[in-house]
Formats: sequence, structure tokens, C-alpha cells
Amino acid sequence: MLKIDKLTVYADNKEILKDFSLEIKDGETHVLMGTNGAGKSTICRAILKDPNYTVTAGEINYNDHNLKDLTTTEISRLGMMMISQSPIAIEGVTNAEMLRMALSEKTGEHIDIFKFSKQAREICEKLSIPESFLHRDINSGMSGGERKKNELLHIWMLKPSFLILDEVDSGLDVDALKLVANSIKEYQEETNCSILLITHNPKLLEILKPTYIHILADKKIVKTGDASLASEIEKYGFKEFLDENDIERN
Repeated sequence: MLKIDKLTVYADNKEILKDFSLEIKDGETHVLMGTNGAGKSTICRAILKDPNYTVTAGEINYNDHNLKDLTTTEISRLGMMMISQSPIAIEGVTNAEMLRMALSEKTGEHIDIFKFSKQAREICEKLSIPESFLHRDINSGMSGGERKKNELLHIWMLKPSFLILDEVDSGLDVDALKLVANSIKEYQEETNCSILLITHNPKLLEILKPTYIHILADKKIVKTGDASLASEIEKYGFKEFLDENDIERN
């Protein structure tokens, strides 16, 4: 589904990633781990064409589409969606308005307001969130936990085939973390979507059961393993996976 081949990425004239490669197949969950500043969030933003990040070498292909010449909107239409650590608030635009517009963009069809409202209400009930969320401005005035639940509403309505989760556990208490993680797991089981996850939270890993865990250091992936690699990192830290230059920087 997603193949990243020898990618080099710059931000603020600084090389963040070099010769970064990763392949994620349908239904797989891949986790990126590494020290602060290793470039974990950079790859997420490079995939979705954040203008603050410049790809100078390598390719990103998604379902046989080369993303090089596509806009963020076009990439989203292919089925990609990202949830960041702190989803932004957009005043003056309600969730319902945004979702109707996004669905129309995705399908190229007029959205039946009655079918849309019925589906949205059912998903709100499924996620145990009030229907009033539909009529609130996007994430405006919401707590961290409410914003993440709001993003779950967007996932279930827009049905992405590839989820990028950048520290989705940030700002969540124990109960909210369970709700978010279990909902994402249920969504993956229903749709066979693929997930690229950035986290160091063992509870999140326990629920989502990653296919592979990758350690990012020296601007690329330096080790890949199964879920047991997370326990190894928790026990020994990242130092054994870093070269001397990395240790000095971190």
C-alpha cells in the first residue's frame, strides 16, 4: 500500500531524514520510535506534503500513485488521514459542515443530508459522544480528550484506508486512551486499513498490537522488530541503537 524509498527530507535548511525507507502493506500497523528530534513527525508531514518540509531525494508511492506531484488534498482523496498530537481548532466551521464537504470532495457526489445525519448520529452513539459535537466548530473550545474523540468521528465518517497517528495518546487520561485506542482497533478490523503510528505508550501498543516496530536514528530506520522490540526499548532505552554522534546530539 505505502512504499517509501530512500527519502531525504529537509526542514529549515536542515537535513532531518536521509535514505529513509519503509513499506507498509494492507492491514498492517507499523510503529516508529526514537528519541526526540529523530524525525518521527517529519515523515508524517512529508507524506502529506506539508510545505515546511522539502523532499530532495527518494519517492513515496501509495497504491501505485507517486505522491511527488500530488497536493495534500489529492493525497487525502486517495484515502490518507492524519491525527496529530494536538488537532487544530477551526472557528466558524462546524464538524457537520466540514464532513459533508469532505465527503462530497471524496466521492464527487452530492451528499444526501438525511442519510448523512443518520450515519453521523449512529457514529456519535457508537463513540459515546454527544450529537452536539456535530454542530460545534471543529475542535474549538474542546479539551485534548474531546479533540481526539472528535477526530474519531472524522475517521468513522470519512473512512480512510491509511491512518497516520502522531502521538495520538498525547493529552489523554486512562479512560480516554482506552476509548480512542479500542475505537481505532475496531475501525482497522472493520476496514483492513493500514496504520503508521508514532508513540512510546505501552498501553496503546498493547491494544493496537503492531505488526512491526521500527527504531529511527541517524536519520533513517536502524532496527525493525516485532512488538517485543518495544519492551527492549523500555528496558534498555535507545542508546544501544545509536552511534556515537547520535548520542552526543541527544
